[in-house]
Order: sequence, then C-alpha cells, then structure tokens
Amino acid sequence: MCTITPVSLTVGANRIIPTIAIPYPLGDPSLTEKEEYAIREKLTEKALESLVTEVDGQVVFE
Repeated sequence: MCTITPVSLTVGANRIIPTIAIPYPLGDPSLTEKEEYAIREKLTEKALESLVTEVDGQVVFE
C-alpha cells in the first residue's frame, strides 16, 4: 500500500495498492467516521486480495 505509486514501481514492488494521500494514506479526515471506515475496509480487502493473486512482474491493483 502506497501513496506515491511511481516510487513503488521504481523500487520494484510487485504488488502495489494505491492509497488516498500522503498525510492520510488510509483515510480522509473530512469524511464521517462511517465513510472513513468504509475506505479503510475497501483498501484492506484490496491488499489482502493482492496477496492471494498470482502476479508476474509488477501489478498496480486499482
């Protein structure tokens, strides 16, 4: 999970999950608690899904 995808691509990470923003990678303080929880849950599910997905080379999970 990263906020700056090009850096992850440069260092050779093979599974990349883009996050929200540099100061708040897994949330947005302007949202309600329920909305933030939904974002975090979605990103976590995407990260777990990437771990069980077979990849060949670098893959960005949008």
